[in-house]
Amino acid sequence: MPTNRNAQLRYKVLDQCFRNPGRKFFWQDLLDEINKALEEYNGPESKIKRRQLFDDIKFMESDQGWSIPLKRHKDGRKVYYRYEDADFSISNQPLNEDEKSQIQSAISVLSRFSGAPQFEWVQEMIPVIQDRLGLKQNSREVISIESNIDLKGIEHLGTLYDAIVNELVLRVEYQDFKSDESFELTFHPHFLKQYNNRWFAFGLNEEFEIPTWNLALDRIQKIDQIQGDYVHPEIDWNEYFFDIIGVTRPDDVEVEEVVLEFTNEQAPYIVTKPLHPTQKHEWNGEKLMVTIKVIPNYELESLILSFGEKAKVFEPESLRDKIQRRREASIL
Repeated sequence: MPTNRNAQLRYKVLDQCFRNPGRKFFWQDLLDEINKALEEYNGPESKIKRRQLFDDIKFMESDQGWSIPLKRHKDGRKVYYRYEDADFSISNQPLNEDEKSQIQSAISVLSRFSGAPQFEWVQEMIPVIQDRLGLKQNSREVISIESNIDLKGIEHLGTLYDAIVNELVLRVEYQDFKSDESFELTFHPHFLKQYNNRWFAFGLNEEFEIPTWNLALDRIQKIDQIQGDYVHPEIDWNEYFFDIIGVTRPDDVEVEEVVLEFTNEQAPYIVTKPLHPTQKHEWNGEKLMVTIKVIPNYELESLILSFGEKAKVFEPESLRDKIQRRREASIL
């Protein structure tokens, strides 16, 4: 573990101690708590001594740190440490200069990949990070990204991510849209995907032995870690999703050539933001003919319907009929 990560762990432990009103932390107690955490995460060789402890406290109190409101209380001949403001935490404070420097260094590394294939997302992510974290000297916010702070189920995202990275088996209580009551399943999480501002977890449903089970995070009621042998995925998830739009891949359905017609008004948006990586297009008079090769699914139907009268389906016939039925049903 690099030194800067050790330092961050030490600051976090001290912050937790200073916030605890139920215990008096003298310097030896603080040192013991830090070394216990360091030994757990990085072995006994990472332990620190008293001088480093006081250097850490000094840094946390400085302007370069978090200017923590630390008070020293006398208890006989000894002194214990506690925040004056019980609600204070370094986690709630703006980034300090050291943290900004570390993030800028990480951004510099990411920037090297911005022109490489499959790393187009880096070009979008970097300015958003810089704006949101105040890493650029702007007097006002200049970037807005689509988000939903009230998105249900987002609290499960970190748990699922950790379970994938650490190869953990989960017991999930889930209620889908078709059921009146929730049910439980043993889940081996393998992949997370966002679509249409919703998050989905994919993995193995142990009871049904289905390796591509899909859980919408906003339908998860509860997650618990359980003991069990984690089953690793045998699926290339990028390949799995390449042939579809969205997250639903129907069973036993082949890739089809989908031909769509768009009005002249809608065409510029379709050309500059393709529906799918396989998209090809050509003009037919004032109409734009678009061809994509995908497995038709509900998300594709919904996408086509979202264009209203500005889009028509030419092929395949089965998809054209489904779109027509859904349009007629929406009018009734």
